[in-house]
Amino acid sequence: MRARLLVVGLAPGMHGANRTGRPFTGDHAGRLLYRTLHRFGFASRPVSESADDGLRLLQCRITNAVKCLPPANKPLPDEVARCNRHLAAEIAHLKPRALLALGAVAHGAILRALSLKASAFPFAHHAVHDLPPASIVPHGVRLFDSYHCSRYNTQTRRLTEAMFAAVLRDLSTFLHGAA
Repeated sequence: MRARLLVVGLAPGMHGANRTGRPFTGDHAGRLLYRTLHRFGFASRPVSESADDGLRLLQCRITNAVKCLPPANKPLPDEVARCNRHLAAEIAHLKPRALLALGAVAHGAILRALSLKASAFPFAHHAVHDLPPASIVPHGVRLFDSYHCSRYNTQTRRLTEAMFAAVLRDLSTFLHGAA
Protein backbone atom coordinates (compact mmCIF):
# COMPACT_ATOMS: atom_id res chain seq x y z
CA MET A 1 0.00 0.00 0.00
CA ARG A 2 1.29 3.44 -0.88
CA ALA A 3 0.57 6.19 1.61
CA ARG A 4 0.98 9.93 1.32
CA LEU A 5 1.16 10.16 5.13
CA LEU A 6 3.13 7.97 7.50
CA VAL A 7 2.33 8.48 11.20
CA VAL A 8 5.15 7.32 13.47
CA GLY A 9 4.52 6.63 17.15
CA LEU A 10 6.73 5.25 19.89
CA ALA A 11 6.00 1.54 20.27
CA PRO A 12 3.06 -0.84 20.43
CA GLY A 13 1.04 -0.14 23.56
CA MET A 14 0.28 -2.96 25.99
CA HIS A 15 -3.44 -2.27 25.83
CA GLY A 16 -3.39 -1.07 22.24
CA ALA A 17 -1.57 -2.61 19.29
CA ASN A 18 0.06 -5.38 21.29
CA ARG A 19 -3.39 -6.64 22.26
CA THR A 20 -5.47 -5.72 19.19
CA GLY A 21 -3.02 -6.03 16.29
CA ARG A 22 -3.59 -2.46 15.02
CA PRO A 23 -1.50 0.53 16.14
CA PHE A 24 -3.25 2.82 18.62
CA THR A 25 -6.35 0.60 18.74
CA GLY A 26 -7.82 0.00 22.15
CA ASP A 27 -5.69 2.53 24.00
CA HIS A 28 -6.21 6.10 25.15
CA ALA A 29 -3.87 7.66 22.57
CA GLY A 30 -5.82 6.03 19.74
CA ARG A 31 -9.02 7.85 20.63
CA LEU A 32 -7.55 11.25 19.79
CA LEU A 33 -5.44 9.96 16.91
CA TYR A 34 -8.21 8.17 14.99
CA ARG A 35 -10.79 10.88 15.69
CA THR A 36 -8.41 13.49 14.28
CA LEU A 37 -7.31 11.35 11.32
CA HIS A 38 -10.99 10.87 10.46
CA ARG A 39 -11.71 14.60 10.78
CA PHE A 40 -9.05 15.36 8.16
CA GLY A 41 -9.92 12.52 5.78
CA PHE A 42 -7.20 10.00 6.65
CA ALA A 43 -9.48 7.38 8.26
CA SER A 44 -12.88 6.03 7.22
CA ARG A 45 -14.30 6.30 10.74
CA PRO A 46 -13.45 8.16 13.96
CA VAL A 47 -13.13 5.16 16.27
CA SER A 48 -10.79 2.17 16.07
CA GLU A 49 -12.14 -0.69 18.18
CA SER A 50 -10.41 -3.77 16.77
CA ALA A 51 -8.32 -4.84 13.80
CA ASP A 52 -11.46 -6.15 12.04
CA ASP A 53 -13.88 -3.27 12.77
CA GLY A 54 -14.01 -2.03 9.17
CA LEU A 55 -11.90 1.08 9.73
CA ARG A 56 -9.66 1.86 6.79
CA LEU A 57 -6.82 4.31 6.69
CA LEU A 58 -7.00 6.54 3.62
CA GLN A 59 -3.65 7.44 2.02
CA CYS A 60 -2.20 6.95 5.49
CA ARG A 61 -0.29 4.33 7.40
CA ILE A 62 0.60 4.14 11.08
CA THR A 63 3.78 2.57 12.40
CA ASN A 64 6.09 2.83 15.40
CA ALA A 65 9.75 3.59 15.98
CA VAL A 66 10.01 0.41 18.06
CA LYS A 67 8.26 -2.74 16.89
CA CYS A 68 7.97 -4.66 20.19
CA LEU A 69 6.28 -3.81 23.47
CA PRO A 70 9.05 -2.18 25.52
CA PRO A 71 9.54 -2.71 29.26
CA ALA A 72 7.61 -0.12 31.31
CA ASN A 73 6.00 1.00 28.02
CA LYS A 74 8.96 3.30 27.29
CA PRO A 75 11.48 2.32 24.60
CA LEU A 76 15.15 2.51 25.44
CA PRO A 77 17.56 4.16 22.97
CA ASP A 78 19.12 0.81 22.02
CA GLU A 79 15.65 -0.58 21.14
CA VAL A 80 14.99 2.43 18.90
CA ALA A 81 18.38 1.90 17.24
CA ARG A 82 17.80 -1.85 16.71
CA CYS A 83 14.39 -1.26 15.12
CA ASN A 84 15.44 1.67 12.95
CA ARG A 85 16.19 -0.42 9.87
CA HIS A 86 12.53 -1.53 9.88
CA LEU A 87 11.33 2.07 9.96
CA ALA A 88 13.76 2.96 7.17
CA ALA A 89 12.40 0.07 5.09
CA GLU A 90 8.80 1.22 5.64
CA ILE A 91 9.65 4.77 4.60
CA ALA A 92 11.52 3.51 1.52
CA HIS A 93 8.62 1.26 0.52
CA LEU A 94 5.83 3.79 1.09
CA LYS A 95 7.65 6.89 -0.17
CA PRO A 96 5.30 9.20 1.77
CA ARG A 97 5.07 12.93 1.06
CA ALA A 98 4.57 13.68 4.77
CA LEU A 99 5.67 12.14 8.03
CA LEU A 100 3.97 12.84 11.35
CA ALA A 101 6.21 12.24 14.36
CA LEU A 102 4.26 11.63 17.56
CA GLY A 103 6.85 12.74 20.08
CA ALA A 104 10.56 13.35 20.21
CA VAL A 105 11.52 9.66 20.12
CA ALA A 106 9.60 9.13 16.87
CA HIS A 107 11.05 12.36 15.48
CA GLY A 108 14.60 11.17 16.19
CA ALA A 109 13.90 7.72 14.76
CA ILE A 110 12.63 9.24 11.51
CA LEU A 111 15.73 11.41 11.15
CA ARG A 112 17.97 8.43 11.88
CA ALA A 113 16.12 6.31 9.30
CA LEU A 114 16.75 9.04 6.73
CA SER A 115 20.41 9.47 7.83
CA LEU A 116 19.79 13.08 8.83
CA LYS A 117 21.33 14.94 11.77
CA ALA A 118 18.90 15.58 14.62
CA SER A 119 20.58 18.88 15.42
CA ALA A 120 19.57 20.24 12.00
CA PHE A 121 15.88 19.47 12.60
CA PRO A 122 14.99 20.10 16.26
CA PHE A 123 11.80 18.63 17.68
CA ALA A 124 9.07 21.00 18.85
CA HIS A 125 5.33 20.63 18.93
CA HIS A 126 3.85 21.90 15.64
CA ALA A 127 7.28 22.24 14.06
CA VAL A 128 7.45 21.56 10.33
CA HIS A 129 10.66 20.52 8.57
CA ASP A 130 11.27 20.25 4.85
CA LEU A 131 13.68 17.34 4.71
CA PRO A 132 16.25 17.01 1.96
CA PRO A 133 16.11 14.03 -0.37
CA ALA A 134 17.65 10.91 1.14
CA SER A 135 18.72 7.66 -0.44
CA ILE A 136 15.49 5.94 0.63
CA VAL A 137 13.22 8.88 -0.27
CA PRO A 138 14.71 10.66 -3.27
CA HIS A 139 12.06 13.40 -3.44
CA GLY A 140 12.36 14.59 0.16
CA VAL A 141 9.44 14.75 2.54
CA ARG A 142 7.93 17.19 5.00
CA LEU A 143 8.14 16.22 8.66
CA PHE A 144 5.41 17.43 11.00
CA ASP A 145 5.98 17.18 14.75
CA SER A 146 3.43 16.77 17.51
CA TYR A 147 3.59 15.87 21.12
CA HIS A 148 2.54 12.26 21.50
CA CYS A 149 -1.21 11.85 22.00
CA SER A 150 -0.66 9.79 25.15
CA ARG A 151 -2.97 9.80 28.16
CA TYR A 152 -0.31 11.65 30.17
CA ASN A 153 0.10 14.44 27.59
CA THR A 154 -3.63 14.92 27.09
CA GLN A 155 -4.56 14.77 30.78
CA THR A 156 -1.88 17.29 31.71
CA ARG A 157 -3.01 19.43 28.75
CA ARG A 158 0.49 19.46 27.31
CA LEU A 159 -1.40 18.39 24.19
CA THR A 160 -4.99 19.45 23.66
CA GLU A 161 -7.35 18.28 20.96
CA ALA A 162 -7.15 21.74 19.37
CA MET A 163 -3.32 21.64 19.35
CA PHE A 164 -3.31 18.22 17.71
CA ALA A 165 -5.95 19.25 15.17
CA ALA A 166 -3.86 22.29 14.21
CA VAL A 167 -0.95 20.02 13.27
CA LEU A 168 -3.20 17.72 11.23
CA ARG A 169 -4.88 20.72 9.57
CA ASP A 170 -1.51 22.01 8.36
CA LEU A 171 -0.46 18.53 7.30
CA SER A 172 -3.71 18.01 5.39
CA THR A 173 -3.35 21.39 3.67
CA PHE A 174 0.17 20.45 2.60
CA LEU A 175 -0.88 17.07 1.21
CA HIS A 176 -3.95 18.30 -0.61
CA GLY A 177 -1.85 21.01 -2.26
CA ALA A 178 1.01 18.63 -3.12
CA ALA A 179 1.19 17.13 -6.58
